[in-house]
Amino acid sequence: MVILLLFLPILGALATLLFKNGAAKTVALLFAVAELAVAIIMLTKFVPDATTQFAVNYPWIASYGIHFKAGVDGISMIMVLLTTLLVPLIILTTFKQQNTKPALYALILFMQTGLLVVFTALDGFLFYVGWEAALIPIYFICALWGGADRVRITLKFFIYTFAGSLFMLLGLIYLYLQTPGKTFDLQAFYALNLDLPKQSLVFWAFFLAFAIKMPVFPFHTWQPDTYTESPTPGTMMLSGIMLKMGIYGVIRWLIPISPLGFDKWVPLVIVLCVIGIIYASLIAFNQKDGKRLIAYSSIAHVGLIAAGIFAWNVQGVQGAMIQMLNHGINVVGLFFIMDIVSSRLNTRDINQLGGIAKVAPRFAIAFLIIVLGTVALPLTNGFVGEFLLLNGVSQYSIWLSAVAGVTIILGAVYMLRMYKKVMQGETNAITLVFTDIAGSEKAALGIICALIIVIGVYPQWILHISEASVTNLIDQVNQKILIVK
Repeated sequence: MVILLLFLPILGALATLLFKNGAAKTVALLFAVAELAVAIIMLTKFVPDATTQFAVNYPWIASYGIHFKAGVDGISMIMVLLTTLLVPLIILTTFKQQNTKPALYALILFMQTGLLVVFTALDGFLFYVGWEAALIPIYFICALWGGADRVRITLKFFIYTFAGSLFMLLGLIYLYLQTPGKTFDLQAFYALNLDLPKQSLVFWAFFLAFAIKMPVFPFHTWQPDTYTESPTPGTMMLSGIMLKMGIYGVIRWLIPISPLGFDKWVPLVIVLCVIGIIYASLIAFNQKDGKRLIAYSSIAHVGLIAAGIFAWNVQGVQGAMIQMLNHGINVVGLFFIMDIVSSRLNTRDINQLGGIAKVAPRFAIAFLIIVLGTVALPLTNGFVGEFLLLNGVSQYSIWLSAVAGVTIILGAVYMLRMYKKVMQGETNAITLVFTDIAGSEKAALGIICALIIVIGVYPQWILHISEASVTNLIDQVNQKILIVK
């Protein structure tokens, strides 16, 4: 099942290149839906305990201890669901766009393979290969179909992320050299008993790569420009799925491999996360470009997810798991909303808009549901995630939790203010011609809104998937820290 999961998108990418525009969209969507079906079948067979399931382990470069070793536990299962759910949605959002190239869909599907390799890899070398394989297609998506300043912005993004990846590679090589059998196996890394100085070096080598990808303050400066200048499908892939690579990496690789380094440096890191929450929220207030506002909003929400993880308790990490899924759904919905506005009215300046709800009631309802999910209204998907995250941070520090909680208040203010400026009031010469959603737009937004409500009303089924794996991993790390102390 894991082999099928990893290689089906590659077949889809190659098949997509054989067709022209309209047919390429359909072929890409069919393969993305087939990939989702594989993930759902895996979910039905998945036992929600702490074991690794559907595992494969084949010698790859055996002389260097490199294996094609992958599998799925509760933590990975959430990420597989996130990736396979969002990719068909992202492809569906492009169906009304004209002149989309088959290469775009091929790159999206190829990127999906890289992402899934990252989320299932149990070998450090394979993890690194997936990490870089996901970067290459998004670079070309942004560079080929981005905005006017795409070359400079994309180069900045590539340099940032590639530099972080090199630090991680150095960390992986160092760990490889420390293992008795010279292997990249994840469990062998977990079994190492390095002293505090060595673990601190490993911690920072991995943290720099993951912090840039998320991004965490002050490693975030590439993100707003890249999100704004990228074509909407690229922005959705970046914000909905790719940034979760960094969050997942912290949970799976960083903290369990270097528990003593984590214990030493967590006070600094969690403060950086909380600073990023407030910083991004305040900057979001002053944004006139709707897409840029959503980009800064994403930094704030990811900062809270990161803070919940580094608090390192069941509530915080479980909150991060469900909020990764929720954030992906909500941010894809928001960027699609802004893409619809931009494609119809040729502007993203929220100060030029107004009154759209009068001429597009279905669009107004969908937009409102997505906004309410983003601001964590009870009975929407965002509520349970942010509640658990703040609960987790409060167990670490009640004061940091209070400051981090400001993100909910600030987020509600700037998101609802954006909705008011875009949708409420009287129509003007620009917005009078706005047409309501139909066809693929209606389908995509309908699915997103349904997920926001269903997960908000009944989140337990998602939390149950990852609970045993999260609890087991936290116990393992805490035990290693306690032994030293």
